[in-house]
Amino acid sequence: MIRKKGWLAILGIIITNLFFAGLAEAQLKLGYVNSQAVLAQYQPAIDAQKKLEREATVWNQELQAMSMEIRSLQERLEQQRLMLSEARKQELEQELQTLYIRAQQYQEEKWGEEGEFARRRAELLQPVIEKINEVIEQVGDEGSFDFIFDTIAGNLLYAQEKHDLTDKVLQHLKK
Repeated sequence: MIRKKGWLAILGIIITNLFFAGLAEAQLKLGYVNSQAVLAQYQPAIDAQKKLEREATVWNQELQAMSMEIRSLQERLEQQRLMLSEARKQELEQELQTLYIRAQQYQEEKWGEEGEFARRRAELLQPVIEKINEVIEQVGDEGSFDFIFDTIAGNLLYAQEKHDLTDKVLQHLKK
């Protein structure tokens, strides 16, 4: 989080410097987009989110079934613990452990950082995001905006090439 705030601060300083340096030449034209509102109102984004939610519902139901199976076996083991032989207890405890591990693996497969939910979300939303970015670039060009920011994440969505300082920064770093 500190890194993000640090980059936002640096970006703010750069923009401020560009702004004051550019006052002598021309006014900078800045704009912003609320990406959350765009995604919430753009029908292809809504459709992609609904499809993802339907898939996630199926995965949740499967995980709930696994959880119910684990609970059922736990209850059976607790109720019959005194009547079971030591070998049978160990067998049921092993079965319980196996079910628990399988449920954890399933959960990680579906909702882990690189799980199916993240992959499907990227797959379904990528074309939508590409279209939104094309339109932002078009609006930026047509409106002669120098910079367009995202109000939600504070990211730079569009910038005129003439404001790219990357090469200058790299030249100074190499000195």
